[in-house]
Amino acid sequence: MRVTSLFFAVYRDLVGADELEVELPAGSTVSELAASIKSKDGVSVLSGGVVVAVNMEYASAETVLRDGDEVAFIPPVAGG
Repeated sequence: MRVTSLFFAVYRDLVGADELEVELPAGSTVSELAASIKSKDGVSVLSGGVVVAVNMEYASAETVLRDGDEVAFIPPVAGG
């Protein structure tokens, strides 16, 4: 199956792209997608406190993905 991964702010800078099309086995989870991206692009920051949205709804690392899903990796924000 194919999913689209979207990256914002620092994640976009680290990956070097706004989005990536990723091929995964059927039934893969968000955490497996993150592991796939980390292994290909060395983006170790995609772990721990990363916020993820699948098809514009917040999701957990255990969320099972489907073909055509859009997965956004949202970095922590700081302000003041």
